[in-house]
This record gives sequence, C-alpha cells and structure tokens, in this order.
Amino acid sequence: MEQAPGDSRQDAQSLPGCYRHPDRETGIRCTRCERPICPECMVEASVGFQCPDCVRGASGGGPSRSASRPRTLAGGTVSEDPRLVTKIILGVCLAAFLAQMAVGDRFTERFELLGRAYVPLLGSLEGIAEGQWYRLLTAMFLHGSYIHILFNMLSLWWLGGPLEAALGRARFVALYFVSGLAGSALTYLLAAPNQPSLGASGAIFGLFGATAVLLRRLDYDMRPVIALLVINLIFTFSWANIAWQAHIGGLVAGVIVGYAMVHAPRERRSLVQYGTCAVVLAAVVLITLLRTAQLT
Repeated sequence: MEQAPGDSRQDAQSLPGCYRHPDRETGIRCTRCERPICPECMVEASVGFQCPDCVRGASGGGPSRSASRPRTLAGGTVSEDPRLVTKIILGVCLAAFLAQMAVGDRFTERFELLGRAYVPLLGSLEGIAEGQWYRLLTAMFLHGSYIHILFNMLSLWWLGGPLEAALGRARFVALYFVSGLAGSALTYLLAAPNQPSLGASGAIFGLFGATAVLLRRLDYDMRPVIALLVINLIFTFSWANIAWQAHIGGLVAGVIVGYAMVHAPRERRSLVQYGTCAVVLAAVVLITLLRTAQLT
C-alpha cells in the first residue's frame, strides 16, 4: 500500500534513500560525508564504508580505491599468490627443456644465444648479427643438461618467491627480464661470435643482486646471500663452459634495477623504477648494435 504524503508517523519510521539511488532505503552512511549509501555504493574503508565520491577524492580529498589497496615494499599490488610469476617462468623453462629433449639440437640451435656463425644442422649463417635479436631472449629459457636446469630452477624458486612478494608481479617481471637481457647482451659483446650460450643464469644472477639490495634495505643479515653469491661467482670463473659474461651482466643489472625498485622516492616511485629499467634496456640495445656493427 502506498504511503500517504502527509503521514508523519510513517515518515519518521522510514529509512533515508541512498544519495545516488534515492529509491533504495539504507541505514548505512559514508564515514566521511555522512550521506546515506546503499550496498552498491559502499566502498569498504579502514573504518566503516565510504561513498564513491569520497573515495575518488571529490568530497574532502579522500584517497582513491587503488591508493587504499595494500602495497608491497616497492609499491606493487599485494597478490594472493606471491609466487605466480615465478611459477610461470619456471614452467616455461621446463617446457622449453622438454622441447629440447624431444626435438633435439635443431630446436636448441635455433633459439640459443649465438653471435654469428654457420650452423651445419640449419644449413645457414645464424646469429644475432644476422638480425636474430630474439636469441637474446629465448636463450634465457634454454638449458644444456639436467644438472644445469636443476640448479637454475632451484635458485629461481629460492630467490624468486621472496623477491616477487617484496616487489609485486610487474616489477619482478621487469627485474627478471632486464637482468636476463643484460646478461645476454654482455655475452654477445664479449664472447666469441661462434660460441653458443644458453641458460637462465643471467636473470638469476640479477635476482641475486636484487636480493642483496633488498636485504640491505630491510637491514637483514646479508651473510647467507653473500656467501651463496660468492660461491656461485667462484664456480663461474673456475668451471669451463660457463658464460661468465651473462652472470656478470645479469648481476650488475640486478643490483641497479633492484636499488631503483626499493629506494625510489614514493612521490616518483614508478617513474624512477621503470625509468631505470628503460635505461638498462637502452644500454642493452646500444651494446647489441655496436657488436652487430663489429661483426657485419
């Protein structure tokens, strides 16, 4: 039955309507402006609920919805699975290794890092100098043996999860790929052009460097990661058939990018973080162009 306009007793008992949807009665009010809001308009705040206008800052300069989300140390969004990207990269490496085992050398020689050389199995002159820049990236997912992939994937799992949780997914992806590409570029520059190279070690050494920076930033005990890094560097320069250039290039890039990630000023955080990544990538492009000019 419709309410009579003049029935004051009924008016006193009815609830106010939402300020955006007047036909919806509600007993909830915005904790900032105290306007009535219906369930559709409620935005959960640290205390109670706020209306969309206050969340957008239109009424009293309230924080945006994105600004109120929990953030990582580096400013990334906290995710439910802090190891998701690490798992994906690990899965891609394993899938690539299975493809190597199934297809054989033809697959590996098509995607490994190679400066410039004639490859009998492919019957052509191959390499980055021949315009195959993709090798800088694809080599990061290939491995030469079971031991090689085992050690790299264990290191990726041990270092990747904590770093991904501390940086956030997007920043972790940037760190990983920039470090890996820097390692590939330095290998291309310094190694013999006919010497093939492959492995995720350059990117993983970048994770080592960023982990050391992060532990320093948090004032944690750095001795365990420093000890592991030293051991890995000893292996790098003492064992044959190890592309030390990839390890050093990835490590240097990881330290630079990691420092930018965890020390960037809050007001210019994204600009400093991704700007640093862009600078390192520009160096990768420059190195690649210079080496290509030398070989062609």
